[in-house]
Amino acid sequence: MNSLLKRQIRKYLSEEQASSEQMEAFLNAVNSSYTNFDEQYVMQQRAMSISSEELFIANTQLKNEAVAQKDVIDKLKHIIETLKFYELPHNSAIDTVDLDGSKLVDFIDNQTKEIIKINKQREKLLEELAHQNQELSDYAHMVSHDLKSPLRSIDALTAWLYEDYKDELDAEGAKNLKLIRNNVEKMDTLISGILDYSTITKNQTECYDVDINLLIESILSASLLPEHISVNITSKLPIVKGDKYRLQQLFQNLLDNAIKYNDKAKGFIEIGVEDVNDFWRFKITDNGKGIEDTYFDKIFKTFQKLENNPQSSGIGLAVVKKIVNLYNGKIWLESTLGEGTTFYFTLKK
Repeated sequence: MNSLLKRQIRKYLSEEQASSEQMEAFLNAVNSSYTNFDEQYVMQQRAMSISSEELFIANTQLKNEAVAQKDVIDKLKHIIETLKFYELPHNSAIDTVDLDGSKLVDFIDNQTKEIIKINKQREKLLEELAHQNQELSDYAHMVSHDLKSPLRSIDALTAWLYEDYKDELDAEGAKNLKLIRNNVEKMDTLISGILDYSTITKNQTECYDVDINLLIESILSASLLPEHISVNITSKLPIVKGDKYRLQQLFQNLLDNAIKYNDKAKGFIEIGVEDVNDFWRFKITDNGKGIEDTYFDKIFKTFQKLENNPQSSGIGLAVVKKIVNLYNGKIWLESTLGEGTTFYFTLKK
């Protein structure tokens, strides 16, 4: 384009002017200015292109940030709704909170501080509760020792009285001595039950592998099983995580109940287990007296007995439920009067 401009300018010049050195210098200056303009124009185009790209990137980033901020606002709104649902204390009314800007952040900050404060209070209460539980456990041990000692003395004394004076005692006197010994035995059983119940705590629980097959064999071999009652294990029992002593209490109490309340000429007890997801579901079935459904919940409470049996403390099934709860399981039963009862309970694998 510059050479064309030179030619056009020379058309209007005389031959002398066109060949003049000054004119040549002038034309070269014009050509140079055009060259610089083109370069600057290219540079401007490049700069504009770069600026446009940067603006596009920046705009995209702003859009993304806007979306992210909207997500944050939505989550904060959800948190506020959750706080409303749980009726947590707050410094300002939730319904009037401005959900934009720093006010929302301040509100969430206040709620967080309140939650931290509540958690600290909860931890303090748990510590106090643990301390009280330990004191209760120590007290139960002390009381059981202090009460059992005179009970043993009374039992021994009544036994000596009977041996020494049995020939002189009439039927009423012998009956009264027997009644005293029965009540002493009942009191001893009750104290032992209370002690067992009070010492079942999560803090003192050990967990290791316990073979339930061997555990049941040990219980049955140590039990005075009546001749008219048979025990049948219907499936191979598993190895579970737990404390052997606690699990022995669990099975022992359920088996004792099944034996104690069996009124059939040929009684039977069946022990089985099923694999149910993360749990073992055990069942202990008997063909005994059965239980009315109105008592299904009551029998798991302390001192609840279906019969006035001096050998029963009324705590056995309460101990059973507490142990099952200790291992995050559940216990329930099905029963028909006159036909028998099945106790179900779950233990984690």
